[in-house]
Amino acid sequence: MPSADELIRLDKAHLWHPFTQMQDWCAPEHEPLIIVSGEGAMIRDQHGRDYIDGNSTIWTNIHGHRHPKITAAITEQLGRIAHVSALGFTNEPAILLAAELIALWPRSELSRVFFTDDGSTAVECAMKMAIQFRQQSGQPERCGFIAFDQAYHGDTMGAASLGGVPAFHDRFRRLGLPVQFVRSIEELRGIAADDCTAIVIEPLIQGAAGMKTWPPGMLRELRAWCDARGVFLIADEVMTGFGRTGKMFACEHEDVAPDFVALAKGLTGGTLPLAATLTTERVFRAFLAPHAEMKTFFHGHSYSGNPMGCAAALASLEIFRGEQTLARLAPKIALLSELLAELKATHPRPIGDIRQCGFIAGIDLMADSASGRPFGGAEQTGHRVCLAARQHGLLTRPIRDTLVLMPPLCVTEEQLRAAVTALGAGIDEVCGSG
Repeated sequence: MPSADELIRLDKAHLWHPFTQMQDWCAPEHEPLIIVSGEGAMIRDQHGRDYIDGNSTIWTNIHGHRHPKITAAITEQLGRIAHVSALGFTNEPAILLAAELIALWPRSELSRVFFTDDGSTAVECAMKMAIQFRQQSGQPERCGFIAFDQAYHGDTMGAASLGGVPAFHDRFRRLGLPVQFVRSIEELRGIAADDCTAIVIEPLIQGAAGMKTWPPGMLRELRAWCDARGVFLIADEVMTGFGRTGKMFACEHEDVAPDFVALAKGLTGGTLPLAATLTTERVFRAFLAPHAEMKTFFHGHSYSGNPMGCAAALASLEIFRGEQTLARLAPKIALLSELLAELKATHPRPIGDIRQCGFIAGIDLMADSASGRPFGGAEQTGHRVCLAARQHGLLTRPIRDTLVLMPPLCVTEEQLRAAVTALGAGIDEVCGSG
């Protein structure tokens, strides 16, 4: 086996990492962290050091690394067949998973599942379905979308059109689909939306915006606005789905039934790439016609409905039921609130706002919270705090100067306390407690 030094040399020579300034990464003094193993809420690096997985391996890990039930399900399926094409064929895990996903939305009209690979493609699917539905329903002029400022829905060109984070999306803006951006439900009320097919939202909380929460009741108002204007509601539950907000899906908090739902990240428990776009029978039936009418949804991915990914997802849903994951999560959510309040109280100057939505937390760092003075972007304060917290046994990744804490749902109370303590120590070392 190659040594750690050789792996780092090869990495710097050949890999291009996402959302990473590679000049910094490839600098001689930078030693990349090589993750070699994981178990539960913990992960281990090339030096044998253990860390709490503070952002659930970019928001995907639900039940912990190497959960035996998910591992067994993947292994069993691998012993049968690793992949089956969904183009003209089907497979048992995909069939069963589609039925189970629909059953998780008993109060909605969702009835159909289209499998893809990741969150971006799940959103892209919903967008294309919404546009083609209008074309095949006598409303071809309704091809535009409405999205929210600071939104993030993925990086493929269609999904990127919905993005409201300038650093990620501005350079591609003129190349994408027609999108209007609004900041709030109040601003939305002034839009006629005659040419709009759908509005897209991250329900309850925006992730890449810095874990910014929506006002209570906003999602319900948005559903009413869509109903009044015949606009589809697309719920991007890629981050918020599968227990992150305290319920299985964020839309449940306000009893909202969307027309499309995008799922990914935690769908397989953080093991294999898999995504799903859920929609209604009304949408599905607009695509049914003799082949000559060309109403087929001509869209697909080579690994759509991959049986190993679907087997992992079925095992994950079984864990939710068997281990009563959501019921056991409630006291951890309450403990996280207490710990965050203590962190704010002991660091009044460098900590500004703290936002929590279920088991998701965003902690704003500021040069002076009393005056509202931010750190300069070039200082990379959030990044430096996360590096300091690493020395205290926590791995997480900031969004600019917002620290993100989103551990696996299986994290213990002891580990949760240790994670917040590590953040506090990192803040002390970089910013001072004030």
